[in-house]
Amino acid sequence: MRVFLIVCFSMLLVACGDDRPERLQANIKTADYLIENLGTNLDTQRVRNAIILQQYATLLEQQKPDLKPLLSELSKDATRDGPMYRSLTDRLATLKTRPAVLGDIEAQLFESETLIEASDPTLFNDALSDPINVIADMSDGEFARVNAISQSQSLQANGADDNGAGSQLVGNPGYGQWQTNSSGFSFWQWYAAYTLFSAISPRQIGYDRWSSRRDYSYYNDVGRNRYTSPQQRKSQDDLAQRTKKKFGNKGGFTSPYAKSKTGASRMSTASKQAQKATSFSGKSSYSKQKSSSSSFRNSKSTTSRGVSRGK
Repeated sequence: MRVFLIVCFSMLLVACGDDRPERLQANIKTADYLIENLGTNLDTQRVRNAIILQQYATLLEQQKPDLKPLLSELSKDATRDGPMYRSLTDRLATLKTRPAVLGDIEAQLFESETLIEASDPTLFNDALSDPINVIADMSDGEFARVNAISQSQSLQANGADDNGAGSQLVGNPGYGQWQTNSSGFSFWQWYAAYTLFSAISPRQIGYDRWSSRRDYSYYNDVGRNRYTSPQQRKSQDDLAQRTKKKFGNKGGFTSPYAKSKTGASRMSTASKQAQKATSFSGKSSYSKQKSSSSSFRNSKSTTSRGVSRGK
């Protein structure tokens, strides 16, 4: 009986026509165009926060020349050479050349739709608030934060640990990764270009405590679903599940994505809709992500212009 139903379903698909491969190819062409268009906007300085990021990096370098190597790397986020933009092009290349690694046709379609959303200059502009605010905090309040409340207000509102410079970038695979030692302890390891953060941060950042006491960041609270590859997302979710099992029934572990943190200020309409649509269950559920994606696509975008003082 089961075989009969499968055959009938297959015949129905043939009769009705499965347009998903054609939709996927159309989406890939759209994503290709939009990502290149975003790159052009960065090249011609038409992304507001990209301009602010480069200005902040230049000004702070004059005040703190010892931070020049780190600031130079952070300023790349305002260009095609930054990890966020490169991630979009890498994901598109995977979708074009190795789509099978993403899963079935539905998973491939979802990734293509996500890339289209992530290449929206308004969303990308908001996502740049994280590296901007890292520099703002390193300026000791001299520079205004963008799209976020002050550092002290945010730490208090979220009951968060002060993990020092770069804390907004912790958990973002563009800047580092979680490493697990032989004792099962997971900690944040910066990539080589950002290792100076380790020298100027008060402590090593452990995953267990960070998960429950992290502060707000755009990536972790708004942009993760769109600025994370499926493989990176799986790695994040696997780590959360392993950590949960380690704690067993003792409690004490909270998924870092279980609850949205307080801290956003005057984001674009597109980002507000993206945040509203995001599920903070900490689970990798394709159906939930797809629902969130559909909800987001019905939103309208406006340009964000909010700034606030860093201290």
